[in-house]
Amino acid sequence: SMGYTLYATKGTHSALEALGIPSIRAQKVGEGRPNIVDEVRNGKIQLMINTPLGQKSIHDEAAMRLAGLRFGIPCITTISAALACVQALRSIRAQELRVIHLQELK
Repeated sequence: SMGYTLYATKGTHSALEALGIPSIRAQKVGEGRPNIVDEVRNGKIQLMINTPLGQKSIHDEAAMRLAGLRFGIPCITTISAALACVQALRSIRAQELRVIHLQELK
């Protein structure tokens, strides 16, 4: 709803689709080319949200993080951090950012 294009690997793409959220299906590193790392290299990815699950994801996670480091793409690895990021992006768009004291946080 904020106008971003989402790229997602198979499982995430299916979950987003089930929620009615459009995304472009990207291949994992071992699934062929172009894959998600190629999309990073080609400048199509500006922020990665990668919440790896299980042993199989370790290879893709390492390749994605390395590509992110190499091309200066931030990588978020938890759902709570992803939600905070989305809230921050929403606030920036709405120009609702304000300064608060740490003591105000609960």
